[in-house]
Amino acid sequence: MAANTFGNIFRVTTFGESHGPGIGLIIDGCPPGIDIDVSFIQQELDRRKPGQSKIVTQRKEDEFFVIQSGIFEGKSTGTPISIFIPNNDQKSKDYLHIAEIFRPSHADYTYQQKYGIRDYTGGGRSSARETVARVAAGAIAKLILKSIGIEIKAFVSQVGHIKMDLTKDIDYQHIETNIVRCPDELVAKEMIELIMDIKKEGDTIGGMITCHILGCPVGLGAPVFDKLHADLGKAMLSINAVKGFEYGSGFDCVRMRGSQHNDSFVNQDGNIFTKTNYSGGIQGGISNGMPINFNVAFKPVATIVQAQETIDINGKIALAEGKGRHDPCVVPRAVPIVEAMATLVLIDHWLLQKTVHF
Repeated sequence: MAANTFGNIFRVTTFGESHGPGIGLIIDGCPPGIDIDVSFIQQELDRRKPGQSKIVTQRKEDEFFVIQSGIFEGKSTGTPISIFIPNNDQKSKDYLHIAEIFRPSHADYTYQQKYGIRDYTGGGRSSARETVARVAAGAIAKLILKSIGIEIKAFVSQVGHIKMDLTKDIDYQHIETNIVRCPDELVAKEMIELIMDIKKEGDTIGGMITCHILGCPVGLGAPVFDKLHADLGKAMLSINAVKGFEYGSGFDCVRMRGSQHNDSFVNQDGNIFTKTNYSGGIQGGISNGMPINFNVAFKPVATIVQAQETIDINGKIALAEGKGRHDPCVVPRAVPIVEAMATLVLIDHWLLQKTVHF
């Protein structure tokens, strides 16, 4: 079962557990001659790392990484790229109390039933710690996409009931100016206050991340099983805590008529675009050159510092209570993860498209 590999040409395999020696990845299929900016990779990892602000888990990881192969004199060689990111701040003792308990809404029970064994320290392989490998791989893919004019911008657009107005112009430069990564400063302040209140209650809250893909050329994706939006959906739903994905008009389309929803084409001096973008930049599973936009819904983090009734491995009633260091809201740190997974989909489809036309 190749359940740890993502992609067709640009293939990323990740390995490692939350409280093991570290997390690693292997990229196979990266084109040769790509300038690899290690400072940019570190910057991307720093955006995801724990302990970066008061509204995220206080686990401390510097996320320093080691490139073990595939890079020579600052350029990709075309051979497999191997990267290892050590775990430096594991506290496995924080999980001893749930060694024989199935925590509500975690992967404890399903992992135990599937494999007959599970790593209860931090959730092992099911931990969101694994996503650090995706961000590292996405950083390398971003370097390639940037060279061809494709940019991917994700931001927090909703936390609980607090939601920014997505009909207004978005200033992407403001995304990194606050700890919640919302480009609307006033809304960001409300979001931070809500997360802090929820944290004090020993509870958690969900949220939404919006992602915009700019500069995507026409023709990426395939019309049947490998639709671009289908692969984006799969990528987003593979991220821990994600419960929903919608692109373009999304679920709002059910209230619209065809006469309202259809995107009319316009030819302006040889540049073809659509007047509206309810299609979200994708039609028939193939990019149409318009900005691609989608939303990703994240559930409240399952670990809460409150006692909850559950069962143990013997089927007896037990109490589960979260201890240790956990995110009260996952979306601030998930922004670079969403960008990374979108990047991995785009680079794979871009490379696939190059096989279509000689």
